[in-house]
Amino acid sequence: MPRRRSSARSSLPRSRPTSSVSRRRLPSRSSTPRATAADTLMAQTFVPTIAQRAWRMQARGRARWSLVVVVVALLVAAPVVAILLEVSTHWPDSLPSQLPHMVATTLMLMVAVGTGSLALGVGLAWLVTAYTFPLRNVFVWLLVLPLAMPAYILGFVFLSTFDAAGPVQQWLRGLGLHVQFSVASLAGCAIVMSLTLYPYVYLLARAAFAEQGRATYDAARTLGASRRRAFFAVLLPLARPSLAAGLALVMMEVLTDFATVQYFNVQTVSYGAYIVWKGKYDFAAATQLASMVMLFAAAVMVGERLLRGRARFTQGGRGTGLQAVRLGPVRGLLASLLCLGALAVAVFVPVGRLIGWALQPTHKTAEGVFSADFAQALSNSLVIAVLAAVTCVVLALLIGHALRLGGGRIVRACAQLTTFGYAVPGAVVGIGTLLVLKALNDGVEAIGVPGGLGLLATGSVFAILFAYAVRFLGPAYQAVDASYAKLSVSITQGALSLGAGPMRVLRKVHAPLVRPGIAVAAVLVAIDAIKELPLVLMLRPVDFTTVSVWVYSLATENLWNLAAGPALIIVALSVIPVFLLFRQVWSSDRAARRRPEEA
Repeated sequence: MPRRRSSARSSLPRSRPTSSVSRRRLPSRSSTPRATAADTLMAQTFVPTIAQRAWRMQARGRARWSLVVVVVALLVAAPVVAILLEVSTHWPDSLPSQLPHMVATTLMLMVAVGTGSLALGVGLAWLVTAYTFPLRNVFVWLLVLPLAMPAYILGFVFLSTFDAAGPVQQWLRGLGLHVQFSVASLAGCAIVMSLTLYPYVYLLARAAFAEQGRATYDAARTLGASRRRAFFAVLLPLARPSLAAGLALVMMEVLTDFATVQYFNVQTVSYGAYIVWKGKYDFAAATQLASMVMLFAAAVMVGERLLRGRARFTQGGRGTGLQAVRLGPVRGLLASLLCLGALAVAVFVPVGRLIGWALQPTHKTAEGVFSADFAQALSNSLVIAVLAAVTCVVLALLIGHALRLGGGRIVRACAQLTTFGYAVPGAVVGIGTLLVLKALNDGVEAIGVPGGLGLLATGSVFAILFAYAVRFLGPAYQAVDASYAKLSVSITQGALSLGAGPMRVLRKVHAPLVRPGIAVAAVLVAIDAIKELPLVLMLRPVDFTTVSVWVYSLATENLWNLAAGPALIIVALSVIPVFLLFRQVWSSDRAARRRPEEA
C-alpha cells in the first residue's frame, strides 16, 4: 500500500509538462478578463442596437400597416353599415304593393334552385367518384364547365330555344303534337340557375366524398352495409359541412341575380330594389328592399351554420376508402349519357346556338360586334376590369403584408372582414355604395365646396370601382393569402433584422415570392368584373356601356343574333378561371390516387 501511494505521488510531476503544453495553447489568465469584457461590451452595445432597431422598425411598421387593414375593412363594411343606418333613420312613405309577392317568390326560387343544384351536384359527384365508366376521367373536370356560362346568358338562350316560338316547340308541332306553353316562369328560371350553379355543390361534394370517411366507410362495408347504404349512412352525413357551404354559395348567387329573373318574369326582392331605384327613383324604398335582401343573405349564413351543426368531422385512420366500381356496358353508357346530357343542356347547346346566331348575317351592323359602339363597350369593360384587378390585388397584397408583420387579433379579424363583401348581394353593395357617396358628397358640401362631388354621388366609374373593390376583394385576398401561407415567417424576420423597412420588405421580398397568388387573384377579379351586371347597371354614368350591359340590353329586346357575339366573348373569358379549377381538380385526383398506394 505505501508503494502504491508513492507511485501515485511520483506520477503527478510527470503530468506537468503535458499540462504546461496545454496551458501554452490556451490564453493566459490575464487575457481572459479582457476577452470577456470585450464580449460583454459587444453584447451590451452592438448586438442590442441591431435587435432594437429591427424591433422598433417592425413595431412602427406594425402600427401603420395594421391601420391600413382596419381602414380597408371599414371601407368594405361601409355600404352595409350605410344601409343599416338609412333604414334605422328614414322609413319610406310606402313600400311596393308587390312586396309580399316578391318575398314569397324569392323564397320559392331559393328553395327550387337549392334543391336542383343539390340534386345535380351531389348526384354527379357520387357518380364520377363511386363508379368507373367510359369518359369518366374527362367528365370529372368537364362537369365544372357550366361555371363559365353566366345565368343571364343561358337564360335568354333557354327562352329562345324552348319557348313557344322556339325551335323545340315548332319541331314538336311539326310532328303533329299540339303543344304551346311558355317557359318564362319560376320553374324555367330555377332550371336555368340550377344548371349554371350546381358546380359549386359538385366541387365540394366530390372533394368530401374523396377525402372523408375512409376508415368509417371501410368499417360500414365490413359490417355488411351495401354501397348505397354506406353512402347515405356514412359519406353523406360526413359531407354535410361541404354541402352546406356549396348550398350557401348557390343561395348567394340567387340573391345577387336580377337579369335572369327579369327574362323569366320572376319578381324577386333584388329585382324589385333595382326597379324601384332606376324606374321610380324612390331611394328610400330601394334601401328598404336592399335591407331585406341583406336579411335573406344573413338567413343563408345562419342556415349554413345550422346545417353544419356542432359536430366536427375529422379523417382518422387509414383505409382504402371509396373504391370506384366499373359499370357494365349498358349502365356505363347510361352514366356517360347522363353526364353528357347535363353538359349539353348547360354548355354545348347554348354555345352552339350563340355561334349560329353570331354567324347569321344581319342588317343592323351598327349594333353588331364590329361596330364602333361595341368597340367602346369592350374597351370600357377591359379598362374597368384592369383597374378593378389592380385595386383588389394591391389591397390584398397590403393586407397580407400587414399580417406578416405580426398583426394581433383585431387586425386578423379585420382582414377576415374584408372578404365579407363577396357574400353580400350585388343589389346591397350597389345601393350601399350610393349611400356612402351621397354621405361623402354632403360632407364635402358642408365644408364649403359648391356642388360637392358632382356626378360621383349619383353614378360614375369611380363608384363602379369602389363597388367592385368591395365585392371582389374577397377572392383576391384568398388567392394572395394562399401564397403568403407558403412563406416561412423567418423570411420576414430575417429581412427586418437586416435593417430593411416594411415597405422594402414588401417590394423586395413579399411581392416577388407571392407572384403566383397575385396572378391568380388578378385573373379571377378581372373575369368577375367583366361578367358583373347588377353593379354596372346601378352605378354606371350616362352613356357608359360594358359588354355585360350590351348583352343584357339586346337580350331584353329579343335581339338574339346581335347579343350572341358579345355573349360568346364573355363565355370565352369565363373559361379562364374555370381552367384554374380544372387544374385544382386534376391535382386532387392525382393526390387521391397516390394515397391508397402509400397506405
